[in-house]
Amino acid sequence: MFSFAPSTMTPGPSKASTSNDVTARAIPAGSVPPIAAKTAEPFVRAGLNRPVALRRRFPRLATSSFLVAGDIASYLIAYFILLSFLPTGWEGTIMERAFAIAALAAIVLYASAGLYPGYRLHNHEHLRRRTIAAVKVAVLAAFGAMILPEGARLLLATIGFLGLGLIVQPLVHWFARGLCRTLGIWGERAIVIGGKNLAPALVAHFKDHWQYGIRPEPFSPDSLEALPDGGSSIAVIAGDTDSLVPDLAAMRRKFAEVILLSDTPNLKVSGLRPADVGGEIGIRLAAGRSSLNSELVGRILNLAIAIPATIVVAPFIAIAAAAIYVIDPGPVFFRQAREGLSGKPVRVLKLRTMYQDAEQRLEALFRDNPSMRAEWLSHFKLKEDPRILPIVGHMLRSSSIDELPQLVNIIAGEMAFVGPRPFPEYHLSAMDGEFRAKRRSVTPGLTGLWQISERSNADIELQQQLDEFYIDNRSLWFDLHIVLSTIPAVLKGKGAC
Repeated sequence: MFSFAPSTMTPGPSKASTSNDVTARAIPAGSVPPIAAKTAEPFVRAGLNRPVALRRRFPRLATSSFLVAGDIASYLIAYFILLSFLPTGWEGTIMERAFAIAALAAIVLYASAGLYPGYRLHNHEHLRRRTIAAVKVAVLAAFGAMILPEGARLLLATIGFLGLGLIVQPLVHWFARGLCRTLGIWGERAIVIGGKNLAPALVAHFKDHWQYGIRPEPFSPDSLEALPDGGSSIAVIAGDTDSLVPDLAAMRRKFAEVILLSDTPNLKVSGLRPADVGGEIGIRLAAGRSSLNSELVGRILNLAIAIPATIVVAPFIAIAAAAIYVIDPGPVFFRQAREGLSGKPVRVLKLRTMYQDAEQRLEALFRDNPSMRAEWLSHFKLKEDPRILPIVGHMLRSSSIDELPQLVNIIAGEMAFVGPRPFPEYHLSAMDGEFRAKRRSVTPGLTGLWQISERSNADIELQQQLDEFYIDNRSLWFDLHIVLSTIPAVLKGKGAC
């Protein structure tokens, strides 16, 4: 399967824009964007992505549960069939445990191969992926047999068990899919857009072959603009897509997924073969989205790292706080309101790295040096910033130690380790509304793609591109890469003030 995601992302706020809450107070209109951290725009569109995601997610979860139960039943049937053929004395706890482990491993591999629910896969692709999973389990069982007494006999029994499972599963799987269809949870609503009068034939094809998980509806491309953004349905496009869909990006906004259909067994569509796209019915374009499981795993990992990390870095934070107080007596921590998940305000905790009168210093600088104002409007930070505390302020910012108190925000669930940096309102106001709505769909992070690439050297346009790319392609592996890459980026101090 080919998966395409829009290259959209924006980096987190620049250092100068996040350093001091006094900067978040007003600066005269006309000289600099208002830096008040209060949200000027109501978060009307904040949670729109949630209901859409849930409308697709829960039927898929219910369907997947039925299919998993069907595979478990298949392995139970295989076990009882095999039991009648095994020689006397082969029954026992060790064999039963081996079968249970083999079945569990196979089901995990089925899930990782996209077989639950397995929509939009040809039947031969289901068979191929299941067979590959069973072979992998058999190979692992062979290694295990080498260290077990009478391992060879156990291996033969396990291979027979997996083989019988492959034989029984298609029948049980067919029954489970039929049950899901009867319950009305099988498949996803799909808008069919076809050139050269293909649409009626495609609608009929997918109604007859309901196993693909496509519930087709004919649709006119002329009605595209009337659809709301972020719909829960998918679009199946076939034929002359250039004339049908002049703006594919608009299609991506309107539908949860866009599928460029390949040829079907009964209908030549585009000349694209299913073998070219991994046995799927077409090339699937879908925005990156996390599942319930990945969100739970991510939350557990965030807590597992943040809690011990807070204990480890607490002495460094205390030393930094003391240094700040010595240079500029006053509060050493501050909280600044930022926009978080679903538009919910997040009170981001930071070490103070600016003078307490930073606002007045910035106003004076813009009055005396208009070029500084142009630099601020481009990057929302200044290379030579008179507000930053001498020595300690630059050191904390270049090392990102001033951000470490945000571990508290991570523990509280307001932030994650990886995500778009939470921006103050004056920074967000420089970005378009569609992108701001997109940022609200994910939890803001302590670090992100911006931090490991351009850091504070990125202008507004590049910040948005980086954050959009992360949002559309986020995964646990991508997050791990960003976390590992953050350490050398911080040590190099690239782009930091």
